This record gives sequence, structure tokens and C-alpha cells, in this order.
Amino acid sequence: MTISDGGPYVNGAPENTESATLSLDDGDMHVRQDGPRDAPPLLLIHGTAASARSWDLLVPLLTGAHRVIRIDLLGHGRSGQPADGGYAVPDQARRAGTALDRLGVEHAVVAGHSSGGVVATALAEQRPDLVTALALINTGPSMDAFIAQEPTAIGPSQWPPSDELIRQFASTGFSRADYPVPQDLVDDLRGMSFHAFVAIMRAPREYLEEQALPDRLKVLGKPLLVIFGEADRRWRSSSAAGYRAVPGAKVELLPGTGHSPILEDPRRTADLLLAFTARAH
Repeated sequence: MTISDGGPYVNGAPENTESATLSLDDGDMHVRQDGPRDAPPLLLIHGTAASARSWDLLVPLLTGAHRVIRIDLLGHGRSGQPADGGYAVPDQARRAGTALDRLGVEHAVVAGHSSGGVVATALAEQRPDLVTALALINTGPSMDAFIAQEPTAIGPSQWPPSDELIRQFASTGFSRADYPVPQDLVDDLRGMSFHAFVAIMRAPREYLEEQALPDRLKVLGKPLLVIFGEADRRWRSSSAAGYRAVPGAKVELLPGTGHSPILEDPRRTADLLLAFTARAH
């Protein structure tokens, strides 16, 4: 494990922040930890074409109660982008589990945003001993819930895409078309290789077409929180009700937010997460 930085300072004292690169068999994985190391672990998994930075507004609201662990999935952010990388959802989940093992984490609540919730589900399937509870944030339960979009022409000849093209592609990730897409999101997508982008866009669809998430989750017996921005423009927010097939699942709709409540309303999102994890531990 290579430590790459020690984190910022708050009021003259070092914040308990650590950024590291884990050398895994099939590619390096960037991991960031915030908060006290003896607090209950909470793993955050970002969505497609994003990175651990997508959680930046949420993390300071969570570290009072948790050791917050964020990863860049393979192909994203500061993690590796091998040309022969396995970008399928089960492969991404396996690496997430290996990262927690390397960090000495034996049990964790896992939260995923968008397709990160699909990876979180796969991790719980693979490692029920490791995952104590799941929180899915704007994760479509099946492809039936997907809202078809006008295709954005991003091909090999347009790679790396321009800021304008990326913002056009990312605009449906928010409650309204004129929402200012954060520059971090733009930079994260541009930093991906075209090969990784295509493979990663395809992977969640293949996983959902194989079996819907509620059907996967209801046999696991894990506490489940589902948060859905009511104005989601990528997945029908009414589809969140499908998760009620999971015994004991708690489903929360957030009015006024779209596909990315972790960016549009981090306070309400964090409050729901903290109330859930307090009961789950």
C-alpha cells in the first residue's frame, strides 16, 4: 500500500484523512479514508464515469460517526485503467472487497450511488460476511425503470470529449437541464480511456438484465435503505417502490432533487444515511 498524501489541516490540526494506492493483481485501486479509524466503517461507491470525489460534499457530514472509506473503481479517477481490465460488476465488487480486506475492515455498511449501488449489491452477494447493511442512492432496480435518453455522440473520434459534450452527457444526472455540472465530474469523465468508458457503461445494464436488484437483495437478509431523488431524469423515481419486495427495506424519496442527491442535497442525504447506519450497526 502506497500512501500518497496525508490530507488537509483543520483549525491547525491534521484531519484524519489518508489517501492510498492499493496494488491489486489486476490494477491499482485508489482508496481514501476520512474520520476516526476506530469508528464503524462506511464504504462509499461512486457511479459510472465519476470517482470518489463525487462524495466530497457528503463526507464531512458522515465522519463524526464513521470511518468513511471511498474507492475509485477500476477505470475511474486515480485507479488503473488496464486495457484488458475486467470492468464487469462482479469484478468491480470483488476488488472493493479486497480493498476492505487490505484495510483490515471485517464488517462495513456499504452505500452506492447510481451504478455504485449495483456494485454494492454484488459485493453483498459475494461477501455477506463483510457487508452488514446496504444503502442504494438513485440506483435503478431493473432496466424497466430506465428512462431512455437522446444519445450523446461520444465516440472514439470525439475522445477525449470536450467540456461541452461532457456536460451535455452529464446533464440528466441532475434535477434540471441547466444545473451546473461540477468541474470534478467533467474532469473525471475526460480522464477515462474510451475503452474503459464503453465497458463501464455496459456493465450495470448486463448485471440488471441478468436479475433485478430487489430479487437479488431479498434473499440476502441485509438491512436496506433506498434513497431516490424524486426528480430523477435517468430512472423513474416511482420504481423505488420495487425495493419494498425486500423485507424491512426503507424507501425514501427526496423532493426537489434528481439523480444525484449526494450533490444536490448532501445534508438531507447524510441525515437519512446516518439514521439508517445508527440502526444497522
